[in-house]
Amino acid sequence: MRILIIEDEAEIVRFLTLELEHEGYQTASCANGRGGLELALTGEYDLVLLDVMLPELNGIEVLRRLRKESGVPVILVTARDAVMEKVNGLDTGANDYITKPFHIEELLARIRMVLRTADPAAQGTQGDALSLGDLVVAPSSRQVTRGGERVDLTKTQYDLLEYLLRNRDIVLTRDQILNHVWGYSYAGSSNVVDVYVRYVRNRIRDTDENRIIETVRGIGYVIRDKTRQE
Repeated sequence: MRILIIEDEAEIVRFLTLELEHEGYQTASCANGRGGLELALTGEYDLVLLDVMLPELNGIEVLRRLRKESGVPVILVTARDAVMEKVNGLDTGANDYITKPFHIEELLARIRMVLRTADPAAQGTQGDALSLGDLVVAPSSRQVTRGGERVDLTKTQYDLLEYLLRNRDIVLTRDQILNHVWGYSYAGSSNVVDVYVRYVRNRIRDTDENRIIETVRGIGYVIRDKTRQE
């Protein structure tokens, strides 16, 4: 897998290059938006790490032009409190985002998730289905089964389960879940996430003995692929 790093801070580029190549990825980098766009359009890369604050062309404009010609997966790198950067990036076609400063473990997990989503053959599923053990979610039909038995979910319950499953092994905060499932315009309490996780757990028979959706105290929720860990 080849990853293109479009980032103008040399120290960050060196750090990412070292860590990514240690994980077995091939890397290339560019320190400005215009040159990064040209490299991304060559089609030689499996994923792009794209900083927002870049010289010549900012990251959002790079993404906008890239999406006219390429569907290469893009993870946007934003400032911690730049909410509108995140919103604009996702609306423009970013597959995911991560905020500075970040832990390399989280970035690696997000890279795995994005690459897995971009390549259905890597999802351990049949067709477009997402599966974990005997739980199967089919996005095209929005049907869910557990142990071969159909599970009836509301639209919001389904959206929540699919989002967690697509981001397996990534701890998602309540705010991330709220923004993705309920939308950035939602003005209610983040406690609604806890309520709906409880609904979904009841529907899919997610018990303490066979836990699928794990609670990360003080942060949010995660679905872990225990077969990968083993």
